[in-house]
Amino acid sequence: MKELSLYNRRAFIKKAGALGALATLSTLPTFGQGSRSKEIKLTILHTNDVHSRIEPFPMDGSRLQGLGGVARRSTLLKKIRQEEKNLLLLDAGDMFQGTPYFNLFEGQVELELMSKLGYDAGTFGNHEFDNGLAGLSKHFDKANFPFITSNYDFSDTILAGKTKEYIILERSGLKIGVFAVGIQLDGMVDPNNHKGVKYLEPIAVANRLSKKLREEKRCDLVICLSHIGYEYSTDQVSDLVMASQTRGIDLIIGGHTHTFLDKPTEVKNRDGEITLVNQMGYGGANLGRIDYYFDKKSGSKRYLAQHYTIDQTFGEDQQLLG
Repeated sequence: MKELSLYNRRAFIKKAGALGALATLSTLPTFGQGSRSKEIKLTILHTNDVHSRIEPFPMDGSRLQGLGGVARRSTLLKKIRQEEKNLLLLDAGDMFQGTPYFNLFEGQVELELMSKLGYDAGTFGNHEFDNGLAGLSKHFDKANFPFITSNYDFSDTILAGKTKEYIILERSGLKIGVFAVGIQLDGMVDPNNHKGVKYLEPIAVANRLSKKLREEKRCDLVICLSHIGYEYSTDQVSDLVMASQTRGIDLIIGGHTHTFLDKPTEVKNRDGEITLVNQMGYGGANLGRIDYYFDKKSGSKRYLAQHYTIDQTFGEDQQLLG
């Protein structure tokens, strides 16, 4: 890739943000609108492990060749937002590292584009620490959405006070609580890059916050953004283990293991209720979607799940970079 000038980077960001207003779609997967008039529909869209994949994967014969790209995602998001009243867009970490964009601009491009795409929240993956806490803090102000980190304690670092333990989002009278857990950084990230960060055991944190969000804050839905991984052959904590050992979590949006799921995995939690676990692989090749339908009178809810493969359906490739 040619070295990018600051002018070209800014031009690309401007064009990528505007692409959704210029492109049109003739077909999209259809979703049921709910058979009961009293139901409230909530659409949750999610990504994970995008790894600085700003442009589509190259046509090199690899599994994901030609897929992904921020401009296409922008087109798709604009289309869905035109159709859905209540929508959340969330990311489960590792937005950094993987292409020259990160090497050249140290995360600034990723955060500016995610802001333009309208993300409601994100969390940290291990690669967010690749340039250390100083590198992460350098462009933190480029994100106009909150970062949630529930089991990383930044109190003794330069990130103190800059992240949220949890957030509560409201849509049409629904309260959605979101918290986040990340993987153990020791042994995975250079110790100098996370010096001063205290790691808290994720299952204990998840149980504490799901209880708080469900009982004290009276949330209708509780979501965990997770960057601990879908499943392991060892006893390492994973999304499936966390789902089975917690209470009150409706949905775990996962990352780290680059797991491609055709549909969410249903896991029985400690109360015998279903927690959904979903993950969208890596590189922004897919966009996850879960539609929840709430019956406020009975307190019940149901869901429909789908994912989009980000290909040429969502806009032809354009040479946006000089």
